Amino acid sequence: MAKVAFIGLGVMGYPMAGHLKVKGGHDVTVYNRTAAKAEAWVKQYGGAMGETPAKAAEGADFVFTCVGNDDDLRSVTTAENGVFSGMKAGAILIDNTTASAEVARELYDAATAKGLGFIDAPVSGGQAGAENGVLTVMCGGDEAVFEKARPVIDAYARMVGLMGPAGAGQLTKMVNQICIAGLVQGLSEGIHFGKKAGLDIEKVVEVISKGAAGSWQMENRHKTMNAGKYDFGFAVDWMRKDLDIVLTEARRNGANLPVTALVDQFYSEVQKLGGKRWDTSSLLARLEK
Repeated sequence: MAKVAFIGLGVMGYPMAGHLKVKGGHDVTVYNRTAAKAEAWVKQYGGAMGETPAKAAEGADFVFTCVGNDDDLRSVTTAENGVFSGMKAGAILIDNTTASAEVARELYDAATAKGLGFIDAPVSGGQAGAENGVLTVMCGGDEAVFEKARPVIDAYARMVGLMGPAGAGQLTKMVNQICIAGLVQGLSEGIHFGKKAGLDIEKVVEVISKGAAGSWQMENRHKTMNAGKYDFGFAVDWMRKDLDIVLTEARRNGANLPVTALVDQFYSEVQKLGGKRWDTSSLLARLEK
């Protein structure tokens, strides 16, 4: 059992912190910008809450962050009352935020200067994966620090991998989002075409899902997509945030991402349809408007 702090109790962080407490058996202190969320978590799981990120991190062996973006991350780490001002020497910060590789390297340098460990550890698997404790965690950082952190991360993960030095976890998450963007667009077009052709989509998917076209998205989203229901996972607003990170990095490293850029624009159309909080499979909605 370790002493753990968890900063950020959104739709992902709330259940992840719960798994650290229940499945991991750790002593968990939480912080959330909206205190009522932290109070609700403590009521449900026990543990404690801190008044600031720094207070929550005091005495912790491992500190987890799961917030919105680069600026949010800086505000709970390096800013006044951030976790770095409360962490003890040798403690490890594990950041589950989907953020830029640039901020990951920045925090690695800041942590190292303070005698702390740092792992960028964005996750994939969505809200359901967080709730069920079966997330995929893509990590960047030093191997020795990763090996210390891995048994703790295991409480909410089914796959944890060290992808390289600081920033490599975030870069791997970008690859993940690139693949998902193109895949969901293809699935949307396939379902749309099948409907226009008068086919029974359930029968079509039953057959093609067992072949080369099969995917997690097809297995888990085709029924809700076919029914025009889009309240089952990762929101369009969040995906656009992630794709902005991807496209910014691509401009930096020279990668050509024409499909990703196009799908990002398709998601902007979904937002204009009122789908900011619809899940990412709602690309079908723009085809059927």
